[in-house]
Amino acid sequence: MMSRCSISSSKEIPLFQTLNGIQQLADTRRFKAWFLDQFGVLHDGKQPYPGAISTLEKLATSGAKMVVISNSSRRASITMEKLKTLGFDPSLFLGAITSGELTHQYLQRRNDAWFAALGRSCIHMTWNDRGAISLEGLGLQVVENVDEAEFILAHGTEALGLPSGTSLPLTIEEIEEILKQCAVKNIPMVVANPDFVTVEARALRVMPGTLASKYEKLGGEVKWMGKPDEKIYKSAMALAGVDAVDCIAVGDSLHHDIKGANVAGIQSAFSLILLLESKTWKITQDARLLFLNMAIIATGTLKGGPRACFAPEILVMALQAKYPLRKHCKL
Repeated sequence: MMSRCSISSSKEIPLFQTLNGIQQLADTRRFKAWFLDQFGVLHDGKQPYPGAISTLEKLATSGAKMVVISNSSRRASITMEKLKTLGFDPSLFLGAITSGELTHQYLQRRNDAWFAALGRSCIHMTWNDRGAISLEGLGLQVVENVDEAEFILAHGTEALGLPSGTSLPLTIEEIEEILKQCAVKNIPMVVANPDFVTVEARALRVMPGTLASKYEKLGGEVKWMGKPDEKIYKSAMALAGVDAVDCIAVGDSLHHDIKGANVAGIQSAFSLILLLESKTWKITQDARLLFLNMAIIATGTLKGGPRACFAPEILVMALQAKYPLRKHCKL
């Protein structure tokens, strides 16, 4: 596996390939299944990216099986409804698998030893402006008092769920104070959305992964649901009825999407939409080294020590043809 990653020989698979869009890769018909992140790849939370809908239609025409895999706190059905409201045709997808859906299933079934030991009373961190997450059907008791809690359920970063079913808006700082109290009592956390930030109308919003990372630094135990854990990829492969060799995952996060694909043993494509639209980023001749350094940090240490390579390789791409990378960087 490691020899496949070496960058010393021109005959081996290149570390990076640059593409002007998904269609260029789709035309090869190399992959039977496409696992697509949504925020930062298909849309910005408010509207589709230019060309995203037509590209998906062309992919479907080529026979590609498409599954949305998202670190969203919400359940799969809500994700599909959201895509429909944004103008995407739900029939183009086999379905969606979200970190929120996986969390719901694991809490409901309790056939995993870790989840079976959680108990039923929880501190619920949820959303306010974005809409609270329903816990219906899970048999959980939401509590406000840390002394009564058996675990923390982190769906959002804006509010504290109340026993009445309503929520109390809180600042990040106020939520972190609750986390400090929970850490002292060694209360485990389930994070239903591992993302650190997400894009919303081209602005970044703090996500539950940030709280989970903070909680780990406080000494708390965290169960991360969703990308980069391989469970979400295995679920997608089962839904599509394909093996790892026939899949490609497209995402905008090195830590979640690219690392997750590597863990699952499938090909990956890194979307540069946010980088290229940001006013503070400029793609330069040093971009190749920058991406490489970022990727090594994001994906961790490979067997045999740190290597400047991947298995499988990363396909660096921009989804919009208006951003031709070859004009900006020599990769």
